[in-house]
Amino acid sequence: MSRRVEKPWGYEIIWAEGGSYVGKVLVIEAGHRLSLQYHQVKDETILVLDGTLLLHTQSGHEVNVEELAEGEHRHVPPGLVHRYEAGTTRVRLVEVSTPELDDVVRLEDDFGRQGTAAP
Repeated sequence: MSRRVEKPWGYEIIWAEGGSYVGKVLVIEAGHRLSLQYHQVKDETILVLDGTLLLHTQSGHEVNVEELAEGEHRHVPPGLVHRYEAGTTRVRLVEVSTPELDDVVRLEDDFGRQGTAAP
């Protein structure tokens, strides 16, 4: 059974939860972005369904921003500092990951959640 989790940037629908995987659809409203974050254990792969996703990744002090269009996908391994952002249009993406849903280390957050694992 799927469940919807409201987020300050939009929402996510968790549509699959198994012992070793989780499947989600993330909807990021236009002009919003997720926290700058990394995961200690969680391993995820994303696929853009609609819109253009701005994928921010950081290695040391170097920040890379990549535009991902519909049908493009990326692997986000544990330890990679990253952020998902919607530009002028809403973005929908599928995320398939290992099951550690609370494994998030927020470095920056537009909604005051840095340092927490709050939804």
